[in-house]
Amino acid sequence: MSSNYCRECGTKLVPRELENEGIVPYCPSCEQYRFPQYNVAVSMIVVNEENDEILLIQQYGRPSYILVAGYVSRGEALEDAVVREVREETGMTVSRVKFNRTQFFEKSDTLMCNFTAFVKDASELDPNYEIDACKWFTRDEARANIRPDSLAEWFLVSYLEEK
Repeated sequence: MSSNYCRECGTKLVPRELENEGIVPYCPSCEQYRFPQYNVAVSMIVVNEENDEILLIQQYGRPSYILVAGYVSRGEALEDAVVREVREETGMTVSRVKFNRTQFFEKSDTLMCNFTAFVKDASELDPNYEIDACKWFTRDEARANIRPDSLAEWFLVSYLEEK
């Protein structure tokens, strides 16, 4: 359902002033304000704790490398989504998680939450069907190989510049 209509009853929303909030979509049938909703996803800089290498992946038939990422399930903690997505897509066990930053991604109406996911045993690497290819890179190699002008690049470069 479009964000122009009430998610509860389907009535067309109207802009209405809400004290201390400004103009907010309002449902005249439910007599409720309907704040915009969006998707939430996690992206991970997967780091091998043993040698500090970074895992980048290729997906969807594209030749460029990106970060492991996935959507957060309803009711799921972000940190749990990080562990689950790394396990599902790469087969590896995350030993610890560190939050990095967030950025809204307009193209998919998604709040991207970036983390570092540390793994102790890179030999567990067993990519699933979602990954076309993957490779471990040094920090400099990762910077040189990440998809240019992408949110993945922004997250990775921000992470690397903090180190």
